Amino acid sequence: MNKIDKRAVIEENVTLGDNVEISPYAIIKSGAVIGDNCSIGSGVIIGNNTIMGKNNKFFSYSAIGEIPQDLKYHGEKATLEIGDNNTFREFVTINIGTENGGGVTKIGNSNLFMAYTHVAHDCIIGNSNIFSNLASLSGHIIVGNNVGVGGMSGIHQFVNLGDYSFIGGGSMVTLDVAPYSLVAGNRATLSSANLIGLKRKGFTPEQIDRIKSVFRIFFRSKLTKEEAIAKIEKEVELTEEVTFFLDFVKHSSERGICR
Repeated sequence: MNKIDKRAVIEENVTLGDNVEISPYAIIKSGAVIGDNCSIGSGVIIGNNTIMGKNNKFFSYSAIGEIPQDLKYHGEKATLEIGDNNTFREFVTINIGTENGGGVTKIGNSNLFMAYTHVAHDCIIGNSNIFSNLASLSGHIIVGNNVGVGGMSGIHQFVNLGDYSFIGGGSMVTLDVAPYSLVAGNRATLSSANLIGLKRKGFTPEQIDRIKSVFRIFFRSKLTKEEAIAKIEKEVELTEEVTFFLDFVKHSSERGICR
């Protein structure tokens, strides 16, 4: 059974799941799809063509699925897709996609967006990421899984943040961040492997040692990218975590990598 305050505004052609709670002065615009067990706080706006799964929680005055802050956008149909179990704290803003970016902004499962986080058009965000207060993502960014973005950080458009990476607070990131990396600064540079984060996520000492070996070769030697990759493939056991790193630096990075 849904619990909808009479002061909320729900336009036509809205689809609501079961056990949805909508607080006073929330606005749900036409075309939105709200999954089961979602909670919409006071003053929240859910824009047209926002489609979400279950168990998502939106705190007061977040604006989800509004049009992009992009002068090239002229009203073409685009969407925001949200998975399950995400939390959006106060004043979070998430924009729909644009025609040039494929028409969709996509958010996976179990992400935490702290207060004042901004996600611009055409971003693709994976699962179990944490965006601290005032973190801002420009358009066309790809965020993997288990990524941490520190407060007041800015991520340049088209940047790719690899799995298990961590962005220090107040950083300005203009290059891709390789998996398992800890970067910080303006402009952000590599500090080390994200050792604390890897331990917290259950990586074994053996896995962490292999990642440290990869980092020593790729980032600390004076080899070219191609030479470093060849040395890693020859000297480090090609386990899943090592192969994942190599795939990223070979195929997933177009802007260059924070070093």
